[in-house]
Amino acid sequence: MKLFAFSLAWPFALLASFLASAAIVEHTFKVQNTTIKRMCKEQVIVTVNGRFPGPTMNVHEGDTVIVHVLNEGPYDITIHWHGVFQLFSPWADGPEYVTQCSIKPRSNYTHKFNVTQQEGTVWWHAHASYLRATVHGAFIIQPRSGQFPFNKPYKQIPIILGDWYNSNVEDITAEAQITGGGPKTSDAFTINGLTSDLFNCTEIETYKMKVKQGKTYMLRMINAALNYDLFFKIANHSFTVVAVDASYTDPYVTDIVVLAPGQSADVLFTANQPIGSYYMVASPYVVGLEDFDQNIARGTVIYDNAPPSPKPVMPILPPFNDTDTAFKFYTNVTSKVGAPHWVPVPREVDERMFVTIGFNLELCDSKNATNATCQGPLGQRFSASMNNESFAVPAGVKMSMLEAFYKNVSGVYTADFPDNPPVVFDFTNLDNAMNESLLFAPKSIKAKKLKFNSTVEMVFQNTALLGGQNHPMHLHGYSFHVLAQGFGNFDPAKDTPKFNLENPQLRNTVGIPMGGWTVIRFQANNPGVWLMHCHMEDHVPWGLAMTFEVENGPTPSTSVPPPPADLPKC
Repeated sequence: MKLFAFSLAWPFALLASFLASAAIVEHTFKVQNTTIKRMCKEQVIVTVNGRFPGPTMNVHEGDTVIVHVLNEGPYDITIHWHGVFQLFSPWADGPEYVTQCSIKPRSNYTHKFNVTQQEGTVWWHAHASYLRATVHGAFIIQPRSGQFPFNKPYKQIPIILGDWYNSNVEDITAEAQITGGGPKTSDAFTINGLTSDLFNCTEIETYKMKVKQGKTYMLRMINAALNYDLFFKIANHSFTVVAVDASYTDPYVTDIVVLAPGQSADVLFTANQPIGSYYMVASPYVVGLEDFDQNIARGTVIYDNAPPSPKPVMPILPPFNDTDTAFKFYTNVTSKVGAPHWVPVPREVDERMFVTIGFNLELCDSKNATNATCQGPLGQRFSASMNNESFAVPAGVKMSMLEAFYKNVSGVYTADFPDNPPVVFDFTNLDNAMNESLLFAPKSIKAKKLKFNSTVEMVFQNTALLGGQNHPMHLHGYSFHVLAQGFGNFDPAKDTPKFNLENPQLRNTVGIPMGGWTVIRFQANNPGVWLMHCHMEDHVPWGLAMTFEVENGPTPSTSVPPPPADLPKC
């Protein structure tokens, strides 16, 4: 099927040369404790190969990737290839208890998959607990032809935005699980693992990007922060967005980039200002939170031959709660029709889902609240749900959901995730924020069953329960078309005519605005069990997730292959 698709798009001779250039890209990821110094303090963190961020993986579309993950650290872990389709390779996807069980300390697992039908910037990260705070890196898919649908940049530079904790992130997670309250906020934001010159001891911890005047660079940007949308600016410079989530876009000129957790973007930046030094800054975009990290990450763009400058030029930053700026960026990006791997919007819809997302409460259980009173609202524990189903893996699970699907084993999960919420109410009315009749959701582990090649349309409706927040929703195994976004309660009569069916952006992660909604559509052409969840790391253990069980296709080549021999056991 892949060869047929390429034969439609390229002359045969060029196709043959591309196929000949496909390679096997092999890496070893050694997960280990590493001591590094940030903000005047030495700290032991979990890394891959002793690096923070972890190694950048460079591949070409069509390559086969083999990664040997050796867990020499103290914690269970899995690795997820965020945004990689994993077409017919679901065993390599990585989310714990969904496609595999965790890799135990002193154990290993080999991921093997093909990178097909996509190019651009995605990334990899731990998919267990809070470990992705330090276990992550860029995954860059170069075009097989070496040609972009825009002028080739002088240089490509990964820019990973993240956050830093002056604490062991596993201790933070454990405390939150005990108390039922919200985890502590981060202590700093980072650019490529470095904080800012605004803190003590941090002058040498500031990222510096050297540029040549007149040259154009492609910034391969990733938001790896656990819980924050981030604004990004470079003083006196503008950007041209040319791709998001490894999908080409119409050129979009802007002086600010906004990324939700999990999102990526390819951004052209031309060093067209007078020779000098200019700050690049990442700052949080936050709504719905009273307690948040109000710091910024600050690096420096330094032109060749720039004189020493005690103070580079600083950009004007938007307010932390500037929803207008964020929404403008999120909704102005459109797909580049006809670009490599562009996919038209499916017009016939087989499955329609209306899915509420938001916060809930779980009853305080004193047996689980050792030496602590439950610290969530109303003396209960924080929870979260989709259609009032709070995703929770039961204790003592014997196999992953994917293994149960492959072996046709019952009792691991149920395939009855609802298409609609059980109760219809005024979803975005803040008067319902503390309505106890709406706040409690049962714990379950459910999937929505889909036929192979069926088309799914999902309306995500954010709710005001417990006040609400933005929710970046990430779908494993697929990209989807973002048809429309808006505020208030979704109204089919009023909002359906707003759908962009011609050139909507293709994403794997999309923000659902606080007090608003988002509509997506995708074709379920990749069999297996695929996780969809909020990429705010706080919200996943609370239950803001669900799964899709996509049936096998009609042939062995369109079905889930057998599991690898070294698949970790629960």
